[in-house]
Amino acid sequence: MKYLIIVPDGAGDEKIEDLGGKTPLEVADMPVINGLAAKGEVGMVQTIPEGVAPGSDAANLSVMGYDPAVYLTGRSPLEAASIGIDMSETDVAFRTNIITLVDPKTGRPADGNSQTAYEDLIITDHSSGDITTEEADALIKALQAELGSEKIQFYTGVSYRHCMIVKEGSTDYDLTPPHDVLGKKVADYLPKGEGKMNDASAQPGEFITELMKKSYEILRDHPINRERLAKGLNPANTAWIWGQGKKPSLSSFYNKYKITGTAISAVDLIKGIALCAGLDSVDVEGATGTLHTNFEGKAQAAVKEFQKGKDFVYMHLEGPDECSHQGDQPGKIKCLELIDEKIAKPILEYLKSTGDAFRVLVVPDHRTPLCIRTHSSTPVPFVIYDSTKKREADSARAFNETSGAMGKSFGSGYELADYFFERLN
Repeated sequence: MKYLIIVPDGAGDEKIEDLGGKTPLEVADMPVINGLAAKGEVGMVQTIPEGVAPGSDAANLSVMGYDPAVYLTGRSPLEAASIGIDMSETDVAFRTNIITLVDPKTGRPADGNSQTAYEDLIITDHSSGDITTEEADALIKALQAELGSEKIQFYTGVSYRHCMIVKEGSTDYDLTPPHDVLGKKVADYLPKGEGKMNDASAQPGEFITELMKKSYEILRDHPINRERLAKGLNPANTAWIWGQGKKPSLSSFYNKYKITGTAISAVDLIKGIALCAGLDSVDVEGATGTLHTNFEGKAQAAVKEFQKGKDFVYMHLEGPDECSHQGDQPGKIKCLELIDEKIAKPILEYLKSTGDAFRVLVVPDHRTPLCIRTHSSTPVPFVIYDSTKKREADSARAFNETSGAMGKSFGSGYELADYFFERLN
């Protein structure tokens, strides 16, 4: 049996008036995935446990078969594993976004001429206009040159997603993901918590706050950002630090499900989960984590992994989530349609051509409603198709929230994973 999980990140949504009271999944033209639903099972799954923040870390751990309440130590440590950082038991990793702050006095991104206090700037773009990794690398190297030390190290990730390691660090901070507070003032979301600098008189959270402020002074007039401003692009004018945690320890995926597998994703988080679980991870040239990614290359990579003898491929597509964060409704719908046409279709054609039995699960890791432009904990729809089970097609079964609500329900993503992989309990 071959297994394929397709994760259109953040695809779940709420009903939208402009779409006739439907969700993006309901209006997107997805004949392949909806064809699987018509001959398979549909339902809803609670991928985010109660009391856990609705992040992609918890959600993807859950979908991959791991209870976040047991295995989640923080988002950034999983990304650090993907980057190749060998963390010690006392290291703390922090996700370090390079983001865009706007000066409310001018309505423009803050630059070297801005006189407005850092606290009064507005958080406007969590991805700095989907900055390229090449540009970001120069900015992260500038932070390392100015702020790096024996205690603090910065590492380049992908696009706007990077990592900071603090030796003998604390995780006891209240830090906010920037995509949760777009359009908000910096002052209202500065770090809080017990973590302090060596100075005993320092205020809670001051260590991280000072790093963020210093990064703003370093980045706002950096040549890379001057060039981006000249081109009308959002600059990456500060580092925003969050997602802290210590070295993760996942149990073996193979020991749990007795199958070999590979994850294919443009983002370090998914690669890190895979590597920590003992799965392989494949990098695809041109995979960006946006609407404009190399869909064809990712599908070809999945086929190659099956041809090599792998039992399982975890195909993660970040695009719908990024479109939701940007408030791009047409882009989200288009991305869903491209996933159907350029990911699901060619991989399924290959699996059918082999004559081997296969199972497919299509499930978002979480919802990212366009109305709030961030993640929610609401259950998401799923589709399961099994090539060995012949069912009469029923068009009432489709990959969307309305259809899913009429089907099977799972209280956790890891229970759905156990069901999908036919694990004996």
